[in-house]
Amino acid sequence: MFDLYIANKNYSSWSLRPWVLMKALEIPFNEHLMPFEGGLGASHATFIRFSPSGLVPCLVDVTDEGELAVWDSLAIIEYLAEQHANVWPSDKTARAWARSATAEMHSGFSALRDECPMNCGMRVELNSLSANLKADVARLDALWQQGIERFGGPFLAGEHFSAVDAFYAPVAFRVQTFNLPIHEKSQAYVERLLALPAMQTWYQAALEEPWHEPMHEADTLKNGTVTDDHRKA
Repeated sequence: MFDLYIANKNYSSWSLRPWVLMKALEIPFNEHLMPFEGGLGASHATFIRFSPSGLVPCLVDVTDEGELAVWDSLAIIEYLAEQHANVWPSDKTARAWARSATAEMHSGFSALRDECPMNCGMRVELNSLSANLKADVARLDALWQQGIERFGGPFLAGEHFSAVDAFYAPVAFRVQTFNLPIHEKSQAYVERLLALPAMQTWYQAALEEPWHEPMHEADTLKNGTVTDDHRKA
């Protein structure tokens, strides 16, 4: 049985990636939610106890040789793929495209991350869209439509939900929170992701969390105004 260490479901986009993949593909694991403890780096002393980087997510696998820690969301996905064939598409071309799109999400879209951080419960009206954010949104539109049209949908690399969809799952929450202007085909994909049982489970848990961490709250509001907050606390 795997142990998956994550942070707040309301904020932690990196944690969502392996969590939603494992839930959607029915890969069993024990969840360990470790809330953020304050500003940047404040949680390091706690997270370093289970994660070599002091960051989340971190997957711990108990092997014959002892506990094996795999940190970083992309490394976790690839580790899971060694044991579960359905993590990536079976078709070679679709798999290559999915890996490329996943790597692009992992290393790119910096304006989207900075200006529209994940905050599942809030709804925010942006003051404006910077040129860099517009470019990121345009790239999302192009990438999503290319995948769905090329491989037939309904998911990015074909008929089945896979790692590439898991990596863009946090973007679906960002689109919902900030009402980002995307093409109707991309919006349909976002709604498809948000309707997944695993995503609904994550979302409802995020709304129930009692923690409002000041740094993440401030990041959410630095470029816009709150129009609604669906969180229970």
